[in-house]
This record gives sequence, C-alpha cells and structure tokens, in this order.
Amino acid sequence: MHEMAIAQSILDITMDTAARSGAKKVTCIKLLIGQMTQVEPEALRFCFSAMAAGSLAAGAELEITIVPLVGHCRDCGGEYLIENFRFLCSACGSAALELISGRELRVEYLEVD
Repeated sequence: MHEMAIAQSILDITMDTAARSGAKKVTCIKLLIGQMTQVEPEALRFCFSAMAAGSLAAGAELEITIVPLVGHCRDCGGEYLIENFRFLCSACGSAALELISGRELRVEYLEVD
C-alpha cells in the first residue's frame, strides 16, 4: 500500500508549511494526483487521517483532483487521453509520445487557521 508512504510525505509537507506560517490548524489540503500514480483516493484519505491524528492536520479535508493521463504524439502532433495505459497514439498508432500530464503527485495548497 503505497498510500501510507504518500500520506506520510503529505503530512510532513503540511506540518513543515504550517510551522513556517505559524498556523494553529490545517483545515484543508488540496492535492493534484496524476492517474498514472494509481493512488486510491479513499485509501489515501484513510491513511492520512490515521497519521494526522493528534497533529495540527487532524480532521483536515483532503481535496483531491485526479489529473488525467494525456500524451502528445511526436510523429503526428496529436494530443489525446491515454486509456488503459495504452501508450500508442490513437490517431496514427505511433509509440513516439511524450506525457503531458498524469504523473503529478503534489500538494497544491493548504488552508489554515
């Protein structure tokens, strides 16, 4: 379950940022999570809740935005959603693609009191 390690990293970032800003409580954590990371949002919420107990982030809402996996074909110039991890251009069938989005895993912002 890689969600536990991710939850720990989110908590570390949150606590460091909260301490630097003098926050008394963290109420919301906005996350961008790419489809390719295969993070299960509910598992992440569960892990984070357990790890944040007793901290400034206890009870904080995790607001998760899933970023779709999008590729750009270097052969035909097409841009498309990658479905089922099929890394071939849907227009020309080329494997010469670069990922535009879908690998994100970051804290976008915190809401604090």
